[in-house]
Amino acid sequence: MTMPIDAMAALFEASLANDLPQDPNYNVCPTTQIAAVISEDGHRRLSALRWGFLPHWYKTPTGGPLLINARAETIAEKPAFKAAVRTRRCLIPASGFYEWTKDETGARLPWYIFPPETPVVFAGIWQDWEREGLSHRSCAIVTVPANEKMQQIHHRQPLTLTASSWAKWLGEDGHGAATLMTAAPADALSFFRVGTQVNSNRATGASLIEPLDD
Repeated sequence: MTMPIDAMAALFEASLANDLPQDPNYNVCPTTQIAAVISEDGHRRLSALRWGFLPHWYKTPTGGPLLINARAETIAEKPAFKAAVRTRRCLIPASGFYEWTKDETGARLPWYIFPPETPVVFAGIWQDWEREGLSHRSCAIVTVPANEKMQQIHHRQPLTLTASSWAKWLGEDGHGAATLMTAAPADALSFFRVGTQVNSNRATGASLIEPLDD
C-alpha cells in the first residue's frame, strides 16, 4: 500500500482511527496491521486490522491455521467465517498485490498485479478477538476463482469491488452482498514479473515493484 492515509480516508468518506500504519509498505505480510474500511451504524471508519482472521475459539493468535483468505464459495458455511460474512464485512484497499508461479526447478517467481487506477479494493471480513488481556481486530480477504487472464498466474484471485459496490458490501445498501462474489473482468488488473527479493518478508522499498528487464 502506497496511498497516503488521508487520501484513503477522503476516497472512502471515512473517519480516521489513530492506530493506522503511516508509511508506504511495498511488502505487506500476513499478521501485520493493514488499513481497512469498516461501517458501523452508518459511519465509515478507516481502521487498522490484523491481516489474519482470528476465530473466537483460538486460544492464542497462533492457536490455529493462519486464515488470510476466505473462499467465496464456502464462506457462508465455514464456522470461522459464516457470522462475519453476514454482519462484519470490510473494504481492504491496496496499490497492488503479489502472486507467484514456479519455474521448472520449483523456484518461486513473483508477479506484481495492479489496477489501472490505484487503489484496488478487496472485499474482506473482520472480527474482534480477545483472550487473557490480548485483543485483535482481524480480517481476511475474500477470494474467487480466477478469470481467464489471471489463470495464467494462479487459479484464484481476490474479490475486488468497484466504487459502486462498496456500500452494498459494507451493508449500507441492505442485502445482496453475495451477488458481488464474482471475478473482476479481465481488463481490471494487469501484471508483470518482478524480482525475487519480495520472496523475503524482510524486503521493502519501491524497487520491489519494478518490472524485470526482458
